[in-house]
Order: sequence, then structure tokens, then C-alpha cells
Amino acid sequence: MKNGQDSSGMSRSVVVFGVLVSLGLVLGAFVLGYQTRHIGSGRSSVVVKGLAEKPVRADMAEWQLTAVARGATFAEAVGNLRREKVALDGFISAQGFDGASIRETDETVAPYYEDEAIGEQVRQVQKGFIGKHTVIVSSRQLQKIVAAHRSALDYKASGHDIEYANPNYLVSNLEEVKMSLIGAATDNARKRAQEFVKHSDARLGAMRSASQGAFYILPPVSNANVDDYGGTYDKSTIDKIARVVVTIEFNLQ
Repeated sequence: MKNGQDSSGMSRSVVVFGVLVSLGLVLGAFVLGYQTRHIGSGRSSVVVKGLAEKPVRADMAEWQLTAVARGATFAEAVGNLRREKVALDGFISAQGFDGASIRETDETVAPYYEDEAIGEQVRQVQKGFIGKHTVIVSSRQLQKIVAAHRSALDYKASGHDIEYANPNYLVSNLEEVKMSLIGAATDNARKRAQEFVKHSDARLGAMRSASQGAFYILPPVSNANVDDYGGTYDKSTIDKIARVVVTIEFNLQ
């Protein structure tokens, strides 16, 4: 009797084990099938950069000049500065610029120091006062600015103390230039993406996302190391190159 019970119990155990194994296989097949469908439904894509550029020309120039004068006293420095300012105004007028083209800053007068060696030490010693008065000339007549900048050296050599920088040549319609390049940069990105998939079994699909990178205004011949961040705005030349970089993600089918 006991042997019969043992055989019956063993048979039930085998049956239960078999059922559990079958259920495990079914569940495993279900999970595997689910994962396969999930992976198969995932969308593939390719991310590329597009570039477009074109020549642009500055249509505005700004040039900064500063009259400088010194004096042993504060009052003497102010008087000398105002005489130098009158002379500078005459120079600017002689270059063909009227009052509407000129912006002025306030006069400044401050102690003037020079380095002086005392024994083995060098210290700064006040040597009177120095005054400055800055003028900014703005004009759309770029060649006048170019000519005036060249004449400034002769003006300084004639005995007038001035400080002056190179003119800044500006493009006033930067936003229009940028917008005109974004479409071309997007087309360039699509062409690059098509090259990626040309020798594959995928087809290029719709655009998934797009972002504009940096916007550059560069000299006509530039060795600038540019990247996708920040951008560059060259103001030293009249003729320039405008460049836009975009990043586009396309679906793959």
C-alpha cells in the first residue's frame, strides 16, 4: 500500500513539474515575442550637421578717436584738453563728417602717473594730470571712414595727441542674413544624410528635430577655428563671409 502511494505521489510531482516547465516555456516565448516587437517598433534615426555660407558686405562703420592732453595742474589739463578737442573736431570735419555722424563721451581728467626708479625699487609718481575726450564717428559712407583712418597718422604726427582704434565695419541686417542661410543649411544637412544612407538598406525619412548652431561673420579669408558654440563676429573688414551651422535629425525607414 505504501509503495502505491509513493508511486502515485511521484507521478503527481512529475505532472506538476511538467506543467510548470510548459508554463515557463509559454511565458518565455511571450516575453521574448514582446521584446522582439518592442525592439522592432523602435525608430532609427541619423543626426547630421548642415552648413551654408555666403558673402556679405558691411553697410555701417564706427570709428573711435580720443583727444588727449596733459597739464601740471587739473585746470591746465582741462584747458589743454579743450583746445585739443577743438582741433580734433576740425580734423573730423575736414574728413567730410558733420555733427549728425558724431557721438561724444564726457570729458575725463585724472592724475597722471609715471614709473620712477628709486634705488632698486620702481614706484609710480604723479606727474600732473591727463585729460581725455572720446568721439565716435558713425557713417554709412565706408570709404570716408577708410580715408579718415589713414589720415589720422598724419594728424598725430603734426603734434596732436590722439588715441584711435581701427574702425568697426558692421552688417546692419544680421537677422535677415541668418534667416536666408538657415534653409540652405537644412538642404545641406539632408544631402549629407542621404550620403550616409546611400549604401545601406534604409531610406531617409522625415525630419525629426532641428536646432541652429553658431552664426558666424568671418573675414573673407579666415583661418578661424570655429565650432558649434558661441559664434564669431568679425568687424575688421568690409567684405565678410556669413556662415550658419544647423543640426538635423532625420528618421530612417
